[in-house]
Amino acid sequence: MTNTFLALIFRMRHINRWGLMHNTQTESLMQHTTECALIAHTLALTGNRLYGKAYDADKLAVYALFHDVTEVLTGDLPTPVKYYNEDMRKTYKDIEQTAAEALLAHLPDFLKDDYTAYLHGDGLEAEEKKLLKAADKLCAYIKCVTELQAGNREFAAAHEAIGRELAKADAPEVTYFMAHCMEAFARSLDELKGTL
Repeated sequence: MTNTFLALIFRMRHINRWGLMHNTQTESLMQHTTECALIAHTLALTGNRLYGKAYDADKLAVYALFHDVTEVLTGDLPTPVKYYNEDMRKTYKDIEQTAAEALLAHLPDFLKDDYTAYLHGDGLEAEEKKLLKAADKLCAYIKCVTELQAGNREFAAAHEAIGRELAKADAPEVTYFMAHCMEAFARSLDELKGTL
């Protein structure tokens, strides 16, 4: 059997996010999951170093890489549709689980057990799930900041709404990130390098 799993996963680069909104810069699912992994890893390390947590930062980063992988089969369903009501939420959850099983079928038997937890989102403690969700939210907020910096007011309402959610986050790591990291995402390359 040919292992077609990674070939399918790499198709994340063809799935564009934010499909209902005008974008000045497209964002692929692969880009998003990479960014989410970087942020989840940083949040976990921040929690460990500053707040006495014991997160496995590497594990969280890997889960982040796979957290939306089923969308290579389902496409990116916009958030307002996914969460329209409880029936839609449950139906979409079922679709995601079916897609996860379909992806696992593309793996040779000796690898299936290794990937099952990642694709089904199992294996994370409640605090880890909360941190992964926060990383995902921070990615969306950064996208809004980037679009607003480019003069795209289409993302103004999302920026406000996600900002309010992040302000209420019950995670010191998120509060730290917002206070010490977020402002840098609005800077130019020269400003980031310190050449201005």
